[in-house]
Amino acid sequence: MSQRPSIAFAKFSAPKTGMVFLLSADEGGLSDAAKACDPGRTLERAFPVAEFTGKFASAVEVLAPEGTSLDRLVAIGAGKVSGLDEYAWLKLGATIAASLRKATDVAVVLEMAGASPSGKDAASLAAGILLRSYSFDKYKTRKDKDDAEPKKPVKVTIHTTAPAAAKKAFADAEAVIDGVLLARDLVNEPANMLGPVEFAARAKELEALGVKVEILAEKEMKKLGMGSLLGVAQGSPRGARMAIMQWNGGKPKDSPVAFVGKGVTFDTGGNSMKPASGMEDMKGDMGGAAAVTGLMHALAARKAKANVVGIIGLVENAVDGHAQRPGDIVTSMSGQTIEVLNTDAEGRLVLADALWYCNDRFQPKFMVNLATLTGAIMVALGQHYAGLFSNNDDLALRLTAAGQATQERLWRMPLGAEYDKLIDSKNADMKNIGGRYGGAIIAAQFLQRFVKETPWAHLDIAGTAMGSPSNEINQSWGSGFGVRLLDRLVRDNYEQ
Repeated sequence: MSQRPSIAFAKFSAPKTGMVFLLSADEGGLSDAAKACDPGRTLERAFPVAEFTGKFASAVEVLAPEGTSLDRLVAIGAGKVSGLDEYAWLKLGATIAASLRKATDVAVVLEMAGASPSGKDAASLAAGILLRSYSFDKYKTRKDKDDAEPKKPVKVTIHTTAPAAAKKAFADAEAVIDGVLLARDLVNEPANMLGPVEFAARAKELEALGVKVEILAEKEMKKLGMGSLLGVAQGSPRGARMAIMQWNGGKPKDSPVAFVGKGVTFDTGGNSMKPASGMEDMKGDMGGAAAVTGLMHALAARKAKANVVGIIGLVENAVDGHAQRPGDIVTSMSGQTIEVLNTDAEGRLVLADALWYCNDRFQPKFMVNLATLTGAIMVALGQHYAGLFSNNDDLALRLTAAGQATQERLWRMPLGAEYDKLIDSKNADMKNIGGRYGGAIIAAQFLQRFVKETPWAHLDIAGTAMGSPSNEINQSWGSGFGVRLLDRLVRDNYEQ
């Protein structure tokens, strides 16, 4: 894996060596502290030549600046001070990380003319550095000489007026970032290295943070009547697992909030086989389970004051003589029967039993499930929003607000009786597909049949969890989408 930068916070003192980043607000120029790092005024002379005005994320770089022993001096545009929200600070940190190259000793001077960034701002900038620095290269045994990593990880010291507050805020932010990076790791792993058993073992590791983790094997799930989930797994020799993760940070008698993730560690489509082109991407069909696992890591690591349950259904949808056939009828844990007309509409079958189990056992305040469920949601929304379906307006509004705050954005989609009747079956209580049109909605209607009256939301993250467009804070194929979103949901609405 790429080496992780180490982050420290300190009171300002002009750095003598290494690489230094300075921030310049739009039209505001450099602060006095920043000018102290550049006694030869090299950057200020370079600004008009480079037409640098402090526009957000723009940069001017000077090598071996006059009058100093520094290697490089870089000014980063911070844009308008009024626009510097949490996500903007993340992006500024990411902009810095993208410019590090082979530097090992880096200072960031956070003071700006006309602004005094807080400790929380400093922590968000540091978090952006970590998010952008991530890459998944653990299986590379050879690297080009030019791509060789430095012998030691880069050390970043952020000079701020509030180092103690920044350190405290960063401890909280780093817990969430570690959850995001865990989710990215899980999505990026190849399926031969991460099957249901291995994924369950990764979930079990959360016990080190104080999470209570139970693992159900096929025998236990069969006894519980999870015929819907087990039907998906029956073609694979790797078995199925369900991981139940509990973080009890709230009052003992408070009902938990619950998150449920689809964990299809590889999806061939089963007997309704997917085309070969792009099938390798189906190692990421467990993005929902990865997000739930990363979320549980984040909540436990920052000691969230809430009771939270995370449940992930883990299967491999494979093809052999035992695999489920189109036309098979299975009985879910709820007792409802399902006619499986397409074995590639398997995620909803996994979630049906996971949602029912969660609701039946824990009786949560609400349930949110995450799944890379349909290509149809990508046709509707592209890859910049995830689809949001819900039976509860308050929950939907809170999720949407959390999405706006974190920029893991959601767009609410409809549910209704007109769509629900499309999954009625002549041969069973329901079928798992409903025709060509409205595929993402029909999948959500299917899931709604397994939540009773509990407030519930379904997030279809097919376009955002894997292979989504690169952005300032993520250059990885697996994005970790959902961890920051749901941590914010819990933090803003459900902690004591």
